[in-house]
Order: sequence, then structure tokens, then C-alpha cells
Amino acid sequence: MIHSPLATEPLLRIGFVSISAPVVTTWIIMIAIVGGAWWAQRRLALIPTKFQVLLELLVTSLDDQIRDTMQTDPAPYRPLIGTLFVIILVCNWSGMIPGVEPPTAHLETDAALAAVVLGSSIVCGIRERGMVRYLATFAEPTWIMIPLNLIEQITRTFSLVVRLFGNVMSGVFVIGIVLSLAGLLVPIPLMALDLLTGAVQAYIFTVLAAVFIGAALGDRGETAPHPRQGAS
Repeated sequence: MIHSPLATEPLLRIGFVSISAPVVTTWIIMIAIVGGAWWAQRRLALIPTKFQVLLELLVTSLDDQIRDTMQTDPAPYRPLIGTLFVIILVCNWSGMIPGVEPPTAHLETDAALAAVVLGSSIVCGIRERGMVRYLATFAEPTWIMIPLNLIEQITRTFSLVVRLFGNVMSGVFVIGIVLSLAGLLVPIPLMALDLLTGAVQAYIFTVLAAVFIGAALGDRGETAPHPRQGAS
């Protein structure tokens, strides 16, 4: 049975704190990701295995995306951007497990992820520009724009929430409805499409996060030399 994503019932209570099923699922996913990263890190070798080659390809692609999007050295932002992509991807795909609703199909999870992006853009902007110069950007090109620039911060964060929530939640509902009407095997093509949609949504959210953080850095971010470029 499909429940409304806007109304999550508490699964258990610890004192005054209510814990819902999406929170428990997210905890399990985070533990699995950390455990998988620890397992992979302990098996790194000078002669890479096929799995290590795949991981290195993913990291290289992530660095190229950060460099192209943010126009800065990817190293300081790789943990944040990479973690956002991995956790959103796994959360989106967790809906393929029978009886599991993806946490990203619930509004509170997407709001928390968007809040991380908003907070990171503010912290990175202040760290790169300084408090005064960062706050001064809200008065660009003139002080009259201060209210609009503040609203822009809120609306682009809200757009992250709505985009991820709408796409993931709609996929869960469509598969659930088709499964209830047509049986077990018919929704398989839709489930394959949902896997692709989950990957695309994780990529879009990550790229937009990099764009927002890169915008907060301003013109002081310098593009690091690409590893394939020779020294001039």
C-alpha cells in the first residue's frame, strides 16, 4: 500500500523524538555506504583490480565535473559533492528492494539534502570571500536587489527539494499502481526506467549543488591545471 509522502507515521519513539521509516532506511544506507567505502579503501593496490579501476574512473569523472562546473580545484569539494551523489543515488535505487520506499520519495529527506547544499554554499562562500565580501554579494549590482537576492537563495533551495521529491515520488507511485493492477512481471521495464531516472536525478542534484556552491565562491576560485594538460 502506498502512503502519502507528506504524512510519515513514526516507526518508533526515543523519548520525545519520533523516528520514521525513511529515517531508519537512510541510516541503514549511510552505514552501508561507509562500510563499503571502508572495505574498498582497504583493498586498494598498486596493481588495480577491475573494481578499483571503476572507482578511479568514477572519482576522475567527479573531479572533471567539479572542475568544469565550479572552475576551481576539485579536491576540497570532492567529499561533499561525491557523498551527495552516492547517497542520493543509493536512496533512489533503494526503492527496487521489495517493501522499501526510497527516502528521497519523502519531502523531509529532500529538504535535509537541500539544506546541506544551502549551508555548504554559505560556509564555502564565507571561507573563500570573507564574511563582509560574501554579504556584500547580496547587494549586487545595487542594494535594491538585496530582497531579491535573498529570495533567490530560498527559491533555488526549494527547487532542489521539489525536483528531487517530485521525480522520485512519482516513480514510486507509478510502479506501485502498475504492480497492483498488472501483477509482478509487467512493471519490470518501468523499474529499469526508474533506475535510470534515479541516476539522472542524483546527477542533476549534484551538478546543481556544485553550481550553487561555485556561485558562492565568486571569481576567486582558480581552475587547477587539468592532469592531462602539460606544464606551460
